[in-house]
Amino acid sequence: MRKLYVLLLTLLTAAFSAVLMNAPAHAADNGSWSVYPAVSKLGGRPYFYLSADPGTTINDKVTVTNKTAQPLNFRLYGADAYNTERDGGFAVRSLKEKQTGVGAWVRPGLDRITVPPHGAVTVPFTLTVPEGAMPGDHPGALVALDERVEKAKGDVAVGVRWAVGARVYLRVTGPTVTGLAVEHVSLAHSQPLIPGTGKSRTLISYTLRNTGNVTLDPKVQLKAEGLFGRTLLTRDLSKVPGELLPGQQVKLTEPWAGAPQLEWGDVTLTARAQDLKESASASFFALPWLAALLLFGVFVAGAVAVVRVRRGRARLS
Repeated sequence: MRKLYVLLLTLLTAAFSAVLMNAPAHAADNGSWSVYPAVSKLGGRPYFYLSADPGTTINDKVTVTNKTAQPLNFRLYGADAYNTERDGGFAVRSLKEKQTGVGAWVRPGLDRITVPPHGAVTVPFTLTVPEGAMPGDHPGALVALDERVEKAKGDVAVGVRWAVGARVYLRVTGPTVTGLAVEHVSLAHSQPLIPGTGKSRTLISYTLRNTGNVTLDPKVQLKAEGLFGRTLLTRDLSKVPGELLPGQQVKLTEPWAGAPQLEWGDVTLTARAQDLKESASASFFALPWLAALLLFGVFVAGAVAVVRVRRGRARLS
């Protein structure tokens, strides 16, 4: 049976009873259990925001709550974070994947815990930053994994393991570098055979890459220009990751409905983050197939006519 790991790390508003859970207002939650930084004298925290020098150790605590009427068993582990390739969402490595950052540096006081019904367990942990750790942001999570394999519905033999993680935003002190790149801009154009009989559509693909060592919140603008610099489209894109993690790249697409059916121009994507501004472009040439065939036919007919004229002149001479 193949195993599918489902990790829920989105920020959700939890409506817990203060008597039963005493959880902060925001916690990673899947409806059955939640994981969040332990409440301190300063109050609740939505995530772990940590800063450390290379070679130092941080001590903190994580709380796991059980919202069900039966005890739940969990495996606790640290995990590195990354951007999903599909949409750039915040995700973390599974237990068996290689960890190189937070996932390798975190050591929970207990690897396995049992949380009683409608109860909570708080576990201390240490995070030791190696001497040679690169400065900058090292995002990750403390994950509570239910090791039971739940059989998925349907005919496909897929097992599901559910996990919830409390995000860890660690910054290792030292020089920070911001870097952003827009790469691999391409266009896929589709349109009706006969102009004016249907709608055309262009799918714009591109890659955003964080080349620095700090997390970015990029904003991307799309601009399309036709012949003689005419503006065809200007749009701020909404399907952009709010957190582009260091060293990560995300492949994104943007549809352009009603794209021109007869046009020659350029599409430019401009990304901004902090004091950065980077752009990349791709050219396009929209020509309906029927028009292309007619132009080709005219060209062939013209070429044939020229050949015939030349042959006639040669005979006369």
